[in-house]
Amino acid sequence: MFGYRVPAPDEAMLISGGRRGLGGAPFRVVTGHGKFVVPFFRKTRFLSLAMCESEVTETCVTKQGIALHVRAVIAFKVGNDAESIINAGQRFLSDQDQMSVLTGRIFAGHLRAIIGSMTVEEIVTERQKLAAEVLDTSKTEMAKIGLIVDSLQIQSIDDGDTGYIDAMSAPHKAAIQRQAQIAQAQATQAAVEAEQEAARRQAEYARMTAVVKAEYSAEVDRAQAQAAQAGPLAQAHAQQEVLDAQTELAQRQALLRQKQLVSEVIKPAEAEAERVRILAAAEAQRMKIQAEAAASYDRVALDRMLIDQLPQIVKEAAGGLAGANVNVLNGADGLGEIAAGLVSQGLTILDSVRQNLGGQESEGNGSERPRDNGLLQLNARREKKSDDGPVDVD
Repeated sequence: MFGYRVPAPDEAMLISGGRRGLGGAPFRVVTGHGKFVVPFFRKTRFLSLAMCESEVTETCVTKQGIALHVRAVIAFKVGNDAESIINAGQRFLSDQDQMSVLTGRIFAGHLRAIIGSMTVEEIVTERQKLAAEVLDTSKTEMAKIGLIVDSLQIQSIDDGDTGYIDAMSAPHKAAIQRQAQIAQAQATQAAVEAEQEAARRQAEYARMTAVVKAEYSAEVDRAQAQAAQAGPLAQAHAQQEVLDAQTELAQRQALLRQKQLVSEVIKPAEAEAERVRILAAAEAQRMKIQAEAAASYDRVALDRMLIDQLPQIVKEAAGGLAGANVNVLNGADGLGEIAAGLVSQGLTILDSVRQNLGGQESEGNGSERPRDNGLLQLNARREKKSDDGPVDVD
């Protein structure tokens, strides 16, 4: 529309020719909206509110007297409030490029002043502190001309050919180099150890592979050998089982035969021996009892019976000669000699028996009994015997 003006978002519209602005300013400030301006009677101008940049390159002397070349960049703009716009419009409206030049000069002065109160070590190590102090000291002056600083960046600090900064950084460089060498050595050692470990693992793997192959080959050979021996071993085992069975059968047969022998031979023999022993013991006991009885009661009667039978013995001997083929050489004298011999033998036997009876009676009774008593007892026993045959003499 004719006469209606609207500023851009980053601009402030300054209207002059009418009533004065805020605080007696020669113009009114319009931002963010349009305004109807009467042509020919009012004049409008526009002030940029956009961000501006100013670069500062200055040689500054430190507290130690060392010259440093400092390069800094300042980001600034016109303030958004009406007072800042009025201050900036009154100073830079006709030549807005002067804002960067003036800002650079202001910051160059403050930068020299602050660096002059610091050492090189502080400047190098505390750049943020340097920038903050420059901003603080320049804030008041910048506000007077309607400008505000958004940031200040120290881009570079150089001491030229003095080599102070390099000397200052030498220990750190040496330490860094030493750390770099140590790190390199550690990396090299780690690489060597890794290579050795890889070689060891490879060798271990090769060894394990060889062992597994050897074990597999040995197992295959063993299986083949076992398969080859399976037939003979089975046959030998079968024969061994047959032999074991035969041995067991023979042992059982021997045991059975032994039991049969025990039952058929040994037990009957033992029973027979026991029977004989019992009979012998009984017979011995009987004979002992008879001997004791004969010794105590019948010894004398028995002896007398023997003496009483001596004539009969002589008679029987003579009777035996009657049937014998005897040649008598001397006739009657020879026959008489034979009869005399028989009688003499009978008397000799009788005397011998009497002497034996006398000795036994002496041992048994301690005194010799009369021979007549013995003859009487022998005759008495003789009467008890049968007349059918000869009398047995015990």
